[in-house]
Amino acid sequence: MGKDKIRRFEENKSFKCLYQPDFEEVFRRDHEMKGRWHAECFGNENPIVLELGCGRGEYTVGLARKYPDKNFIGVDIKGARMWRGAKTATEEGISNAAFLRTRIEFIEWLFSPGEVSEIWITFADPQIRRDNKRLTAPMFLDRYRKFMKPGGIIHLKTDSPYLHEYSCALVKKNQFEVLAEIKDVYSDMERGMLSPEMSEILSIKTHYEQHFLSQGHPITYLSFVLPEDKKIAAPEWNHDLYPR
Repeated sequence: MGKDKIRRFEENKSFKCLYQPDFEEVFRRDHEMKGRWHAECFGNENPIVLELGCGRGEYTVGLARKYPDKNFIGVDIKGARMWRGAKTATEEGISNAAFLRTRIEFIEWLFSPGEVSEIWITFADPQIRRDNKRLTAPMFLDRYRKFMKPGGIIHLKTDSPYLHEYSCALVKKNQFEVLAEIKDVYSDMERGMLSPEMSEILSIKTHYEQHFLSQGHPITYLSFVLPEDKKIAAPEWNHDLYPR
């Protein structure tokens, strides 16, 4: 392990906004923070929004800056990357941003029913040919709604045509309520086709997003309402249609 990574891991221990539960604390058992995020972490009852696979935390921090009336938690397993977001939130005193280092597979043991209002999935691995690892697959959506409020919203921002089209197919198959679908975020933004609110929320760029844009990849966006109790079916899907 490099010296810089070791330094970041050590500094992570000092950030009050960063939670790092041990494997044994969250593997098929409720963590002590479950149901206590409003009171213990944020000290208010404002809506909680998760960013899954937050990487360096740019979206979590960016959203927290723009929306002080909401609370944001970035979730990832990569502590050395998450260090950047936690450090920025600490240095800027952003009290409505927090970070949680854990596997997303354990997420249901960290939040109580109705504790989360929205989820952002930003530039996740499309997990081609690994359906059960895809963050918009039925298995994961079932996990999310165990702790989301009725009418909770899922946001997907990605450079992957594969992940976008798969998620659109799943939404169509299950007749979910679609709030927005955008095929090329920044092209539509430049042409004035997005509302000011939509442009503001989608203008935040992550480190990986900037890299994808430099390579000419269009960025897509999809948001939909996750139903509270409807059975979720996988879409009929041809893995070979989208190589990414």
